Formats: sequence, structure tokens, C-alpha cells
Amino acid sequence: MLKKFPLFLILIVLSFVLTNCKSIPQNSLEQSTVKHPAWSKNVTIYEVNIRQYTKEGTFKAFQKQLPKLKKLGVQLLWLMPIHPIGEVNRKGKLGSYYAVKDYKAIAPEYGTEQDFRNLVNAIHGMGMHVIIDWVANHTAWDHIWVKSHPEFYTKDSLGNFVPPVPDWSDVIDLNYDNKEMRAKMLEALKYWVINFDIDGYRCDVASEVPVDFWNNVRMELDKLKSVFMLAEAEGPYLHKHAFDMTYAWELLHSINQVAQGKQNANDFYNLFNKKRLEYGADAYRMNFTSNHDENSWNGTVYERLGDAAEVMSVLTFTIDGMPLIYSGQEAGLNKRLKFFDKDLILWKDSKFFNLYQKLIELKTNNIALWNGNFGSQLKRVKTSNQKEVFAFTRHKGSNKIFVITNLTNKTNKVVVKEKSLHGNFKNYLTNQTKYLKENMIFNLEPWGYKIFISK
Repeated sequence: MLKKFPLFLILIVLSFVLTNCKSIPQNSLEQSTVKHPAWSKNVTIYEVNIRQYTKEGTFKAFQKQLPKLKKLGVQLLWLMPIHPIGEVNRKGKLGSYYAVKDYKAIAPEYGTEQDFRNLVNAIHGMGMHVIIDWVANHTAWDHIWVKSHPEFYTKDSLGNFVPPVPDWSDVIDLNYDNKEMRAKMLEALKYWVINFDIDGYRCDVASEVPVDFWNNVRMELDKLKSVFMLAEAEGPYLHKHAFDMTYAWELLHSINQVAQGKQNANDFYNLFNKKRLEYGADAYRMNFTSNHDENSWNGTVYERLGDAAEVMSVLTFTIDGMPLIYSGQEAGLNKRLKFFDKDLILWKDSKFFNLYQKLIELKTNNIALWNGNFGSQLKRVKTSNQKEVFAFTRHKGSNKIFVITNLTNKTNKVVVKEKSLHGNFKNYLTNQTKYLKENMIFNLEPWGYKIFISK
């Protein structure tokens, strides 16, 4: 027989429950409309700097390098801006890739429209995909719209065009209050998908453009084909309707700090875990140790990470997220490439080619490492020296991976205290079989690491 409770007690209980429910973090991305292209589930992204990639700096010359990238294993190529570069207020001899003069044209120094079409077809023919850089926030001072549609731009109180920020003196800001400009921009975005069959866009300074514009862009482009959209920005809101992937910038900053001894393994994990909770499981985050901006302005991988460069690369491939390789990293790129001038990448043999090749193969074939909900989430493993050691498992179906890293510049004797970690595993890089169990001891060299996969 049910007992009757006084109404005031029922109200108190309900109030307590509702109050506490509000305090539980809710995944704001549960209602996301973004449908990741099926091919994106296990890919590694590779950023292509056409200007610096070959002596010629053309599409044709780069196309000859595709077999090497296919051998490396990358499946998604991101081409830095392919459009004509502004000449008015140009920086350096060749100017910034991001000072666009015409959204519907090809930079003549890169080649012709047919050259670009041939490149896209060759990429697709090798089973890879390609996105191009899109600069929607601003244009060059001599963009075709400046004369034909000056109302498309932001102006100061005197009616003068203005840069988005003072230091970007070679570009001027677009005004997204203008509906006709939005329509023209959308038309240009459609143009490259319709006429060249590209697979999506990397969107420059995406957070400076109203998100409702991007939401509409994604909806319209998906009507043409299932596209992949990468935002050069952070923020869960960008994943709700517009973007598949955002930059894991804060994670990069933590990587830099750990490598320089300013943070420890706990700091790294706490940030990673915080971001995972904020973004949810299915929002792709782009993990990287370098890109065109980091390399040119903040220093090479070796300047920032030193001897930790290798282990940090391993982490970008094995934690949740999609790893990025910037042009030349597979050749041990150890110089800051000039941003506004010709500065050829020095191509040479490097241990990083073989390392990336192995890591990409692992990423591609091990379901536990796949992107978003296609894969699994990282679980930290208990060890001794938690401030110095970052160890974790990822597990999906019959696929299980165990990674242990020493995030210090000293040798570490590590005891693994995880009860659930036991059984036969293969050391992925040496192919040796090892039985893992609780209280196992690992001796890790400075910035050392080991990767084990279930047998």
C-alpha cells in the first residue's frame, strides 16, 4: 500500500531534483544537425602549402608528389588558398595567401583552372579527398567587389575601408549585415563544389563570421554533396549546424607548455578532459603540433617542443581527435617558412616519415582510434608518477590500444596500476608480444613512449 506524503514535502523534493538537474552539464551538441561524411571516419588531414612545396610552386608540380602522400597514408588534403593574391598594400614580394582578390579565380602562379581540375581528379583517383581554404572574413584591397560592391565592406566614420585588425593591413573587413554580400559569398562557395567537385572547406578565422551564415552554408552545400567543413576556431557552438571539426588550439598550447616544463601530465589531461566534456563525443577536434601559422610565426616544432616533438606527435594521433600533418613535417621540417615570399621546403629523409606512416596506418585500421562516434573515448590508466606520465586506453569492439608516455626530460620507472589492463598485446612499433598485467613496470626514456594493441 502506497503511503501518502504531505504536498509540501513533495514540492521540496521536486525542487531539489530540478535544481540539481540544472547543475549537471548538458551536452549542447546532442541536437547537432551535422552529418559527418562517411569517408571522414578514420582520416588524417594534411595541409598543403602549394607555394613552398615545390621549386615551381604550381598545381602540376604538386600533383607529381601525390604518390608519395598516398604512400604516407594521408586521406584528406587541405590546400591553402588557391585564389589570386591582392597587390594593393601587399606584404612581401608574393603577398599573403589570405589576401584574396577574386573568389572565383585561380592564382595564375599556381596554374590554370584545368590544372586545378586535374589535381582534384588525381586526388580523388587515388582514393583521397580535398578541401580548400576559404577566407570569408575579409578580402584584398583590390578585390573585384571593392569597385563593384563597396557596400559589401565595413567602413569607419569617415567612410574608409578598414582592416579586421590593424596588423592585417593588406586586407579589408567584410560587412555581414549586407544580405547581398552573403548571397554572393554563398554562390562562390557553391561554385567550387559544383564546378571542381571539391569535398569541402577549411574556413579561415571562422569565429569572426556570424555563425548563422556558416549554418546556412553547410545546409546549402550538403544539398550538392556531403561536404567536410573545418573551422579555424574553437567553440562547441560551431559544431551545432555548421562544422565537422574545429582547431584544438588550447590543447596545442598545453602541448607546448608541457614540452617546456611549464605544465605536467595532469594539466594536459585535465584540459583534454575538460574540452571533451564541452564538445561531446562526436565533434571532431583537430590535433596538431604545427601548421602554417604556428610554423611561420610561433616557431618550428623543434623550437617549441625540442626533444618532445616525437612523443607529442604520437599523442596527436592516439588521443581523441583528427591528427594534422603540415607540409614538410614528414621530412623533419626545421625552419620557419617565410609567409609572404618564396621559401622552399627542404625535402630530405627523416624518421618522421616512417613514424607518421605507421601512425596513420594505426589510425586508419584500428576502430578504437576513429574520429567522433565512429571511434572510442580515451580512458586514463592509473600509474605511478601521474604528474610525469600520461597513459591511457581506447577500446571499441575487439580493438584495444594502450599508450604510455613519459612527458618529462628524465628517465622514468613507471608502475602501471590498472586492474583492467591484462592480456596479450603487441608492441605496435616493434611487433613484439607482451603480456600486460597490473603492477607491470615500464622503464621509459626521456620523452619516451610505447604503443600496444590487443592481439
